[in-house]
Amino acid sequence: MTVVETGARTSVGPRIGENAPRPDGVPKVTGGFAFSSDLHHDRMLWGATLRSPHPAARIGGLDTSPALAIDGVHAVLTHEDVPGSPTFGLEHCDQPVLAGDVVRYEGEPVAVVAADHPDTARRALAAIVVDWQPTEPLVDPALAETADPIHPDGNVIRRIHLRHGDQSAADRDDLVSVEGTYEVGMQDQAFLGPESGMAVPDDDGGVDLYVATQWLHVDRDQVAACLDLPHEKVRLTLAGVGGAFGAREDLSLHVHLCLLALRTGRPVKMSYGREESFHGHVHRHPARMWYRHHATTDGDLVRVEAHLLLDGGAYASSSSAVIANATCFAAGPYMVPSVEIEGVVVRTDNPPCGAMRGFGAVQTCFAHEAQMDRLAAALNMDPVALRLRNALEPGDRLATGQVIAGTLPVAEVIRACAGHPSAALGSDEPMARPGGAGRTADAQHVVRGEAVAVGFKNLMFSEGFDDSSAARCVLHHGVATITCACAEVGQGFVTLARQIAGEVLGVDEVVLAPVETTSIGSAGSTSASRQTWMSGGAVQLACETVRRELLAAVSATHGVSIDDLVLVDGRIVSLAGDLDLSLEELTVERVEAEVVHRHAPTSPLDGDGQGDAHVSFAVSAHRAIVDVDPDLGLVKVVELTTAQDVGRVLHPLQALGQLEGGAAQGVGLAVMEEVQVTNGRIRNASFTDYLIPTALDMPPLEVAALIEQPEPGAPFGAKGIGEPPSISSTAAVAAAVRDATGLALPRVPIRPSDICLGDNALTAEVIA
Repeated sequence: MTVVETGARTSVGPRIGENAPRPDGVPKVTGGFAFSSDLHHDRMLWGATLRSPHPAARIGGLDTSPALAIDGVHAVLTHEDVPGSPTFGLEHCDQPVLAGDVVRYEGEPVAVVAADHPDTARRALAAIVVDWQPTEPLVDPALAETADPIHPDGNVIRRIHLRHGDQSAADRDDLVSVEGTYEVGMQDQAFLGPESGMAVPDDDGGVDLYVATQWLHVDRDQVAACLDLPHEKVRLTLAGVGGAFGAREDLSLHVHLCLLALRTGRPVKMSYGREESFHGHVHRHPARMWYRHHATTDGDLVRVEAHLLLDGGAYASSSSAVIANATCFAAGPYMVPSVEIEGVVVRTDNPPCGAMRGFGAVQTCFAHEAQMDRLAAALNMDPVALRLRNALEPGDRLATGQVIAGTLPVAEVIRACAGHPSAALGSDEPMARPGGAGRTADAQHVVRGEAVAVGFKNLMFSEGFDDSSAARCVLHHGVATITCACAEVGQGFVTLARQIAGEVLGVDEVVLAPVETTSIGSAGSTSASRQTWMSGGAVQLACETVRRELLAAVSATHGVSIDDLVLVDGRIVSLAGDLDLSLEELTVERVEAEVVHRHAPTSPLDGDGQGDAHVSFAVSAHRAIVDVDPDLGLVKVVELTTAQDVGRVLHPLQALGQLEGGAAQGVGLAVMEEVQVTNGRIRNASFTDYLIPTALDMPPLEVAALIEQPEPGAPFGAKGIGEPPSISSTAAVAAAVRDATGLALPRVPIRPSDICLGDNALTAEVIA
């Protein structure tokens, strides 16, 4: 069987702060990297999934015998064949492995088959007879609270009522208030490698699952419960991941593969096509948000009120955490003494929604930054000056009552971003205009807009979650082997772990052991901007423990005080100069340490949304310059400038990659990306119709500054970098289009019709 090779060695000693080469970089570029879709076994069967064509329906009956009669079909399984828990879920166990009596979204799995060829599997799916009894789907989240429940757990997944400060603070006659309603459409993570994996049955009655995922151990726990097997009989190994961005946090084909492998006694492989992938994973929550801001005539924020409604789709996934983030950060990175925010996330018969880069803060940043621009206009004040006047600082109290104990350079990123010289020039080249080579805009009709936006969010898991990561370091003959179950999904941990080990131990050879569940404890999910802090911290602690034990052994053997010994560039040297040994010369051949790293404890939000719910925070700012043809409704993002709070840069090139990738997803949400759902049905489940930015759509990204203020408690002071770029970039692009057109544009993505058929009058009410 072919699996991913993760244990490649590097001959160059990686160090913190350097652009160390990625061990998976060249194989990915040249096509030699083994992704999960490349898995193969000589005896393997092919699995496939029968999905509901209806967003809501009862199943009157299901006949699998015609499919089983097809030559080459080895198994057809339904909900009756699930031996353990019939449901699974990332936070709430509410989603059926295979639907039984009812389906709640288009694409919900109903049956799975295993056959000797993909075409045979597809014929088997077509042969299954289902008595579908469609029902009226619940598709409007605004109706979900009062509608009949579509799920035994009810339609409301979570409600948070956050109250902070004097609730009567706005009862004054000398305040300026602005009010607006905003919407964010459903965005897809659009990773390039669709879901795929392979399950291999074992003689002990267990199963080995090779799969692309973000969190091996929590996947294992859910799969084991559904299979009614002990954890030790369900073994997961990370297969090559072709992108994730949150969509691989939830189970997809995991249990289906294992069920088929255990039933047939043979390895079974599944690979989704693009259309099935759109139906087979969660998306970013669509949002409807009402806001009212109150400020003094000098521009001091007095109170923010908001109501947030997120559509969670058919099942809970991580919706509880997403609405918590949306609510906690709804007022933006500003000092607001009085806040009242209600956040609600509901079930509907729309596609399930869950984690995606930015995780709730993307939606609210779009709204609170639009409000800040409207407030600036009402005050006749510069928008950047308004933001600087109200910028949070360390020691300030957030809307949740939590005091910022670490670094949070809000004003610094705003100043750096807004003050950076622009390189964007006008051009007469047709390709440089909105529309490019397609519907080329007339240069005389093109108008330019510019705007700045800033956003922030939490790092790591929150609200009392026992967040941890385990790591092991083995030093043997000068070679360090690191074992950690951190899922590499493109973020660069395979490089970072080598850099940390090289920095702490001074070795040139660092090996990463394969990522699986049997040899080490959980590293948590590769999400929430947490792996640099959590798994990087675990690797650092393990290596530091090995270094201490090694120096102690040399001290005892050579009679040198441990305080006089240092480990530098693979050699143990005494400060007095009377000892100089290479690691290969030591009598101690092997030193090993395994640690579990945890961050400072957090607490759940109370009934008023108050509590020390978060560990740390990161802030980013973007300035967008856009060209717009108002007659055609075409937009070209000409330039993006960014500044971000990073704690400390551990790998400059990878940091830049995160800034560029996050900005690209932000541009996509601003002007082109949306999963079009009509009456519960996805209408554009392909990269032909679901548009993502290409190299021709992306502008140059100017990095004004990476603000390095080391964060207390973080490994080497570094913060996670991946999520903030996707938060403020959408808001900045949308604001720049507003600046160019004078339109309210309260919804993203901004469609051409929103511009060319838009109402020039702002829809937000300004209350003097």
